[in-house]
Amino acid sequence: MSDKNIVLNVNGIEVIYNHVILVLKGVSLQVPEQGIVSLLGGNGAGKTTTLRAISNLLKGERGDVTKGSIELRGERIENLTPADLVNRGVVQVMEGRHCFAHLSIEDNLLTGSYTRTDKGEIAANLDKVYTYFPRLKTRRTSQAAYTSGGEQQMCAIGRALMTNPSVMLLDEPSMGLAPQIVEEVFNIVKDLNEKEKVTFLIAEQNTNMALKYSDYGYIMESGRIVMDGEAEDLRSNEDVKEFYLGMGGGERKSFKDVKSYKRRKRWLA
Repeated sequence: MSDKNIVLNVNGIEVIYNHVILVLKGVSLQVPEQGIVSLLGGNGAGKTTTLRAISNLLKGERGDVTKGSIELRGERIENLTPADLVNRGVVQVMEGRHCFAHLSIEDNLLTGSYTRTDKGEIAANLDKVYTYFPRLKTRRTSQAAYTSGGEQQMCAIGRALMTNPSVMLLDEPSMGLAPQIVEEVFNIVKDLNEKEKVTFLIAEQNTNMALKYSDYGYIMESGRIVMDGEAEDLRSNEDVKEFYLGMGGGERKSFKDVKSYKRRKRWLA
């Protein structure tokens, strides 16, 4: 990927939990301005930890970035607080949505504008959220606990949109959703990228859907980036087809069943 207009630059970071457990092992990735980049891999690959390292949410889980650097538009951000990052336009939508169950959909959305003071801008942003998520407008007075998983995912993304983000980190947006709803969510992501110029980094296990809507992808295993490339190239790659898209011709379903394979591994380069 070219260095031109790189908004987010992760340079060889290592993350350790509890001062002992090494989870990320030299992860590097770049996200271009107004791009959609996917971070792919199975459970335990390190996707969520990577996003939390970027958004500085590791401290609550006793995690630390011990090596490497993270830059936002050329400025180091590892020591900024999550609130600082939100004020600079970086917001994360957590895995599992985390809506406030006892609040209405509209009150959940308004929590995203907590740090803002201009009531006119807040109202305009709320109208914008309802434009992209018309289903939320019809459920605006409903308690989040009594809405569907898809509506809660839309609420979580809409709440993040209320912060006026320039960079949005999405953690497993397809988790637990029906395929039709997943497609709807990713279509909205594409619209936000094209119309609102929001840059996205998406951690996702649904490789096929993520690559369909992304410009570029990184594949993670065991805390390392093992492959990266243009989304279309990854979708047509035979190894990706076999091990991540379920399109292989044999019985083999995962790398655990294989003693050796030919995919390029950065850490052996």
